[in-house]
Amino acid sequence: MNQDLINTVKLFTESDKWVLVIGDLMLDRYLIGDVQRISPEAPVPVVLLKEQNDRAGGAANVAANLANLGITTRIAGCVGEDAEATTLLALINHLGIKSEAVIQSSERPTIAKTRVMSSHQQIVRIDQESQTALSDAENSELHILITRAIHDQPAIVILSDYAKGVLSESTCRFIIETCHQANIPVLVDPKGLDYSKYKGATALTPNKKETADACGVSMNDNQALLAAAKQLNKSLSLDFLAVTRGEEGITLLEQDGNHHIAATAKQVFDVSGAGDTVIATLAAGLIHGLSAQEALSLANTAAGIVVGKVGTVPIQLDELLHELTSKNASNQADKICDLASLKNKVKTWRANKQKIVFTNGCFDLLHAGHVTYLEAAKKTGDKLILGLNTDRSVNALKGPARPVIHENDRARVLAALEAVDAVILFDEDTPLNLIDAIKPDVIVKGDDYTEEQVVGGKEVKSWGGSVKLIPLVQGRSTSGILEKISR
Repeated sequence: MNQDLINTVKLFTESDKWVLVIGDLMLDRYLIGDVQRISPEAPVPVVLLKEQNDRAGGAANVAANLANLGITTRIAGCVGEDAEATTLLALINHLGIKSEAVIQSSERPTIAKTRVMSSHQQIVRIDQESQTALSDAENSELHILITRAIHDQPAIVILSDYAKGVLSESTCRFIIETCHQANIPVLVDPKGLDYSKYKGATALTPNKKETADACGVSMNDNQALLAAAKQLNKSLSLDFLAVTRGEEGITLLEQDGNHHIAATAKQVFDVSGAGDTVIATLAAGLIHGLSAQEALSLANTAAGIVVGKVGTVPIQLDELLHELTSKNASNQADKICDLASLKNKVKTWRANKQKIVFTNGCFDLLHAGHVTYLEAAKKTGDKLILGLNTDRSVNALKGPARPVIHENDRARVLAALEAVDAVILFDEDTPLNLIDAIKPDVIVKGDDYTEEQVVGGKEVKSWGGSVKLIPLVQGRSTSGILEKISR
């Protein structure tokens, strides 16, 4: 699947699809310095300022993530008439994000969070914001601009709610209903205890604590949390709910079941903005044809990158592609299993109602006939397990000159094939014990066999499975290649 994700991400910059982000715009300011003494005026550290970094925060960080992924992005929200607004709008425009739907208000300051840092440690945070709701005039102006943007047909709309006044109940209802009429999906990063204002959206991406608070359950009881989240998903008429659970990964709740995606971060420095990265990457994946599970897997990888950095830092397209490529190589090696690890994979696949296919062979000197055969075998189910003869068993079957390729090398090359989901070496003369251990749903062999000749065929049929015979590619064989080489 990783190769599919890589191919999709490479298309981000080539698409004419665009995203509209609506929500609370913020300026994240970092004052970075060194602490070498305590103030004589009070028991507080004295920070010797070295640098100042200004970054787009809140809904603006969602838009920044999208822009950095190569997705054309527009943003709607509210800023003040102050120096912070000038800085934030300059950051937004520098990223190529269109800000025509951003209103400026004389009644409130631009939301700004100033963090004083020393050696990656936050010493204090200073917040600038208004606690009052947008006025009727401000809401009216914002609604007009949002309507115009939605009329231009974004591929998806994201509501980035930080409970700072832009996404009131009436505004959320207005946006969701307008998008519903235009058949435009709406993703929401929610806030607060009452999620009813998001009813009818396509999906929500709350974190674990937000989900627990909204559902009135303990965040430490995963079973109760996920049961409550499932009910929340149903009551809000969502297509899916994605609960981001930090180091526990992401749980996707759909109408037909749950799927869990394990966390990928190697080291966590700062979780600031990780939720913004998740919803932005999720949207990018969905508008390019990925399923919710595939898009969340991509988002999970992106979040694992940004939490390894200090402060609010959006994902970059090149670093996402690099991580996916690295994971792809690692995942290929992970396909080579012993029996215990294979049984665990099979257990997970069965839990997800996936049909398991088994085939076996020597696969010495891999050629086009092998690849075509394995691709056809994969199409008979969802997951393909390949039982690979060890060198000893190949030698017993084919004679002292075989195999040409060592068993570990054969396993590694086969694991690199997209059609193959697991490779396991077996040393017996037949794979019958292996078949009995994993109990596949389908056994596949070439059509040079009859069903009666297929080892394990009778056993698979006994537990409701089937045997499939795949036509072989004529004129392609390891023996033929070796004969040609020896001439």
